Amino acid sequence: MTALFQPLRLRSLELQHRGWVSPMCQYSCDPDDAPGVPNDWHLMHLGSFAAGGAALILTEAAAVNAEGRISPRDAGLYNGAQAEAWERITSFVHRHGAARAKIGVQLAHAGRKASTYWPFSGKHGSVPASDGGWTTVGPSPLAFEGYAAPAEMSAEQITGVVRDFADAAVRAVDAGFDTIEIHGAHGYLLHQFQSPLINTRTDSWGGDEAGRNRLMLAVVDAVRAVIPESMPLLLRISASDWAEGGVDLAASVRLARQAAGRGVDLIDVSSGGAVAHQQIKAGPGYQTGFSAAIRKEAGVATGTVGLLTSAGQAEHAVATGQADGVLIARAALRDPHWWLRAAFELGHDLAWPPQYERAVPRRTF
Repeated sequence: MTALFQPLRLRSLELQHRGWVSPMCQYSCDPDDAPGVPNDWHLMHLGSFAAGGAALILTEAAAVNAEGRISPRDAGLYNGAQAEAWERITSFVHRHGAARAKIGVQLAHAGRKASTYWPFSGKHGSVPASDGGWTTVGPSPLAFEGYAAPAEMSAEQITGVVRDFADAAVRAVDAGFDTIEIHGAHGYLLHQFQSPLINTRTDSWGGDEAGRNRLMLAVVDAVRAVIPESMPLLLRISASDWAEGGVDLAASVRLARQAAGRGVDLIDVSSGGAVAHQQIKAGPGYQTGFSAAIRKEAGVATGTVGLLTSAGQAEHAVATGQADGVLIARAALRDPHWWLRAAFELGHDLAWPPQYERAVPRRTF
């Protein structure tokens, strides 16, 4: 058996292999008639990965309140209509997954990067109120370059966001999700509080590293407290801000160690997104080193992501101990059956959906 196609157990969750789907925003909710409600597009998008052999599918960022959406077309999990729509999708994935697929929701708040135009809108920057936008919030009144400045959050607003994450987690459990990922990366609210490039507060929600990490860990505590003990909890972080004076790998190792001690079972390791002047040195597998270091030094399972496109790359990352799982995104958009193809290329027999069995390639060696 190849390393990539070995099973993995996280608490009571049994994953058939280590090849997973990374969260990918689709900007496809109806902002007028059903804001934040996933629809047929989301069912098709996520369902295709289940049929394609993914073992774990993570949804796009689902906002924990309306002002936490990245754009007016983003998904949410802050009301019953959204939860009901997500339940339809979780049921489909469980029923039709080729690798007995499991599905997790990524809970998020975009903070100062909320209320923006979606990528294929033809417009850029912050959405004004006249076009369906809203006033954003953040740890400090510092704007992301090209966006409107946020309002600095009060202590009451901060504790309210913690409750919103917990409430969304309860809805996620009721909607049939198998796991939950907290989005603490890519310059969104929890990462904004963590990064010294953004958080200039002098109260207990800022200042030193402990203060800047306080919101991230408070959300971890709040979500862990309301989900079943048997359900694993994932946390996505940006291991580096790729900018001088920002979050670095050493700080991320310390954060990951604390999160693991509070009940996080896997760190989904990404990077960047905090500031526009970041200098990312991108290339194939450019983030696997972050994952390997956090896995080793923090003693916690990790997932790696970023320009991993081939079966050989994914196999190497797991086989060499750089990560416990590999999450792919754009490669999955190009080929929703990526995992079936990867299994064939690596010589592993992964079951195909019976409707597709006539297309199973035959080995000639």
